Amino acid sequence: MPLVLAALRRARILEEVRRSGGARVTHLTTLLGVSDMTVRRDLEVLDRQGLLAKVHGGATAMETASAIEPGFEITSQRELREKEVIAARAATLVHPGMAVAITAGSTTWTLARHLFDVADLTVVTNSLKVAEVLHAQQRRDLTVVLTGGLRTPSDGLVGPIAVQAIRSLHVDLVFMGVQGVDERAGLTTPNLLEAETNRAFVDSTRRLVVLADHTKWGKVALAHIAPLSAVSTIITDDRLSSEAAEVLADQVAEVIVIPTGDDEG
Repeated sequence: MPLVLAALRRARILEEVRRSGGARVTHLTTLLGVSDMTVRRDLEVLDRQGLLAKVHGGATAMETASAIEPGFEITSQRELREKEVIAARAATLVHPGMAVAITAGSTTWTLARHLFDVADLTVVTNSLKVAEVLHAQQRRDLTVVLTGGLRTPSDGLVGPIAVQAIRSLHVDLVFMGVQGVDERAGLTTPNLLEAETNRAFVDSTRRLVVLADHTKWGKVALAHIAPLSAVSTIITDDRLSSEAAEVLADQVAEVIVIPTGDDEG
């Protein structure tokens, strides 16, 4: 009987999340008449099954179409702990005097907030969110180059104007966030123009650093950016499966797996 009750409860949670696009733990506990710990465990199970996306304080519906691009407000609430530790490790690759590029995305936006102490830094970005973080620092030794272009739902600037600006530059590192990482499809995004813009970033450097938490593995979005072999370094978290880690190790020069220290149930 408990197994049946759990299945019914999770079906109800899934129905509510899909109907509203998302739901908070507090709402679900009231709706179902159970403890927040029970709801959190249910969300964890449904997240592992790929039926919804567990976020801080609740869950959001999972996009099923490869051409659907989630907005920044949605992605910025997912896998918060994972993004934080990935971004902190990525920041250690940036040294004073470097010129680096940062693509659009919530993980790369988190990285920008870890660059406060890097002196004499030049950042090229097509992300309005990243530019906002960096401009807020009001530093004389920080130069921010915003590419321009057409605005995406994730607040990235893409298209011919962005591509032309990026192709005129060379940077020491490119930090890239992606929608999907797959053994065969490589790096992908739902946005065709963003794929073209990101390919220009790949061509602008000798070192491509991909920031991708474990949920990105196995996902294939509409547009191809680059094969895994083009990636110099990928930084991910320790919830990545061992099978995925082995595949990445075979195709990517450097794989950095960061412990999250997150034991939330």
